[in-house]
Amino acid sequence: MQAFRLVVEYYNYFVTIFLMVAGLYVVIARGNMIKKLVGLAIFQTSVYLLYITPGKILGGTAPILDPAFKVYSNPLPHVLILTAIVVGVATLALGLALVARINEAYGSIEEDETFERDREA
Repeated sequence: MQAFRLVVEYYNYFVTIFLMVAGLYVVIARGNMIKKLVGLAIFQTSVYLLYITPGKILGGTAPILDPAFKVYSNPLPHVLILTAIVVGVATLALGLALVARINEAYGSIEEDETFERDREA
């Protein structure tokens, strides 16, 4: 019963760690550049979850001073994550543009094939 309660209490952290490991595995193990970008996006999402999970306080309200409220929630982590999401989307778009250009130049998006063509040239 104690282990089940622990899993339920820290569910967000287990999901975050799973996504982090899965994204890192895809980035390292795959040779396809599109798959690497997807793995990087999964890894970035896990970092967002890791940062936003402790930012929510149960029973907390927006930081508007009122004598009726005693517990406030900090909006700064949420704002920072919104900024990080915008930067992550821009990074992914740039990565996709680079993969499209590599495909035009080398005729493939597999790392091994592009390295082999570089060695031949």
